[in-house]
Amino acid sequence: MKDYTYASIVPLIGGETIAMQKVFGRRPEYMMSYTPFKANDSQLLHYYNHEVPYHLLDEKNSLSLKRVDVVNSVCPCAGLSSLSVSSSSSSATNDWMIETAKYVLKEVAPQVFWGENAPRLASKMGEPVVKRLRKVAAENGYTLSLYKTKSILHGLSQVRDRSFYFFWKGDRIPVLPYYFRDYTRIEDAIRGVVHAEGDPMNVPANPDTPTNNPYYRYIISEIHPGISHVDLVKSISLSLNVMDYIERAGVKYDKVAKWMRENGLDKVADRCEEVHRKLESGGNVMRKLVVLPKDYIGAFVGHHPTQLSHPDVDRFLTIRECLEIMKMPSDFVLQGGRKNINMICQNVPVTTAMDMATGIMQYLNGELDTVRSDFMVQDNKKKEHELEPVRGSLSSFIE
Repeated sequence: MKDYTYASIVPLIGGETIAMQKVFGRRPEYMMSYTPFKANDSQLLHYYNHEVPYHLLDEKNSLSLKRVDVVNSVCPCAGLSSLSVSSSSSSATNDWMIETAKYVLKEVAPQVFWGENAPRLASKMGEPVVKRLRKVAAENGYTLSLYKTKSILHGLSQVRDRSFYFFWKGDRIPVLPYYFRDYTRIEDAIRGVVHAEGDPMNVPANPDTPTNNPYYRYIISEIHPGISHVDLVKSISLSLNVMDYIERAGVKYDKVAKWMRENGLDKVADRCEEVHRKLESGGNVMRKLVVLPKDYIGAFVGHHPTQLSHPDVDRFLTIRECLEIMKMPSDFVLQGGRKNINMICQNVPVTTAMDMATGIMQYLNGELDTVRSDFMVQDNKKKEHELEPVRGSLSSFIE
């Protein structure tokens, strides 16, 4: 079997690159990036003890790079993310996908170039971006495929849609494997973390305690007086935000506001009154507060790293537990600690990326069926694929 090589471009904290390392059995030959991503990339550089060459392409006039078989990327996905209020197909953030593709396909010319992006890449909203990617592929002698999936299908306790894109050198596209792995429940994933003595990641991502949150205090004072944190977690069937818990108990926020004011929490009471008015008028509100873990969670982004509680102890997760949720190595140290906690979220879970990397390895070894086509969409959720046999319209293959 050939000893394949790979490189990374815009690796960020490194989940995808570490996945490649696990599947390909070696570190990347080098990493490429751009100045705006230097801070995030520095986490992976530190993990590799700065032993892997790192090139900032916007600081190089010319660069001669070793040919590799595969290049992987984690370009920013905010341009198409449903979690971004400014997302659109015309967002300048999407240009990073285009620019990295142009550079890699022309200057490195690997057998495969792949990356992860927002689920909307494989949707009607992403169609203009995909058309641009297809143009880059055609100009450089590649085909393009998209792979839609969910993290939970790869064994993780997260229900998060993900979309991967692949450039394949030549005129054929492999049909990648489909996955449906049993997932580890979120409470078991947290409990399974080994906190080694002296590990600097053993500190809580949020030094406060869940029961100190006013809404949580209302639950354990008024809805279930005296209930313990562990018993409250046991009482739910799925992960739940404390505000959702209050609402599902049938309690209105005007009543919660009264309790808050009686207990000297006037600012929280004002907020509860505002929430009450919005909900009663048919509006919606943000609920980024304490999350009780049970079975699985949504996307591990935003407030989750600092608001997801431990199932058995009245505390928030340690940084090590946050890293484990994204399946980062047990010896990975987040430089900067709490202040950089969001970098963990700007990442691809290692095990999810390993499934993609394994498919690429199988392709390189000639183990997968291929089809003659310019473009294909695979849907791991439906276990089906659709393709275009000739260059033409994209619209019929995008939801």
